Amino acid sequence: MRVTRLQLRDLRCLREVALQPGPGLNLLTGGNGAGKTSVLEGLHLMAYGRGFRGRVRDGLVRTGSEALQVFVEWREATGDGRLRRAGLRHGGATWEGRLDGATVDQLGELCAALMVVSFEPGSHALVSGGSEPRRRLLDWGLFHVEQDFLPLWRRYARALKQRNALLKGGARDGQLDSWDHELAEAGEPLSRRRQAYLDRLQQRLPKVMGLLGPALGEARLDYLPGWRSEALPLADALLVARDRDRAAGHTTVGPHRADWRLGFAGKPTGEALSRGQAKLAALGCLMTQAEDCAAARDGDWPVVLLDDLASELDRDHQARMLAFLRERQAQVFITGTEPPPHWPVAGMTVFHVEHGAIARSGAGVAGPAAGAEML
Repeated sequence: MRVTRLQLRDLRCLREVALQPGPGLNLLTGGNGAGKTSVLEGLHLMAYGRGFRGRVRDGLVRTGSEALQVFVEWREATGDGRLRRAGLRHGGATWEGRLDGATVDQLGELCAALMVVSFEPGSHALVSGGSEPRRRLLDWGLFHVEQDFLPLWRRYARALKQRNALLKGGARDGQLDSWDHELAEAGEPLSRRRQAYLDRLQQRLPKVMGLLGPALGEARLDYLPGWRSEALPLADALLVARDRDRAAGHTTVGPHRADWRLGFAGKPTGEALSRGQAKLAALGCLMTQAEDCAAARDGDWPVVLLDDLASELDRDHQARMLAFLRERQAQVFITGTEPPPHWPVAGMTVFHVEHGAIARSGAGVAGPAAGAEML
């Protein structure tokens, strides 16, 4: 998968910019606040429907503007290598989207088309933070490699919403029974999909971590389904927890409470990772997921975003990461205040971002392209 053109309008500090990235490593340099991260966040938004750390309405739209716009053109690596185009106009409360010239009704249609794996300064939360980003990682991977996963996920989410509403309203047992059944019917297979996917990642993770962070020792993943599945079917667990759920006003057991743990042979059980180790571990998990996606899609690697890589990893681990990505011929976007002297910049496509404008090294400022397909 290769992005061939990216246009952004009214995204954070960027008024209107466009760039044509190279097929391999792309480096965006510039001072703090110049807009480097915003370029990456535009790609992330098209692939996830949200920014790095929140929703569009949480500051992604440039001050004074009604909506941001993103247009991405990319070529797929599989099949006949067809050229695809997607556009998104998002104001926080409402949005419009187009994919290959047709209007899309659900944001998920855009997210399913473009695969992006992102690593940014907050990514250590994947390992050291709460369970939500870990569930999102599982579901994102399943969303891209199993076409029937999204309907199952939506079925569970709808049933959960209805059951929680009934719990808050003090519903009778008879009303809850039908939603318990629906939750169990969707939740059991949802949990099995996640378990199988994590098992698949486990097969790849030790090799990836051995390349990126061998000092941590062999990595292991453990799935926590969100209820005592080894002792009770989900339907029974919901019934047992019903009085507690009534008191809490929401469902306290089920796949929406699922989690997974990452451990290393080089770290004693219970010993927390340092912040640097957590970043490296999170990066290893993300690259493992990218490898799994590529294997499931005939070698079509996701686009990789690495925000401020030189500040997040030491020199040795930077070199390991760059070598890993070069070997896999992935398209990568990296930001930094300046090119580190030990980086092989000669093999990169370099852009400079300043005052919300982008210039390719050796070229003029990149403005909106002719025939722009913004919404």
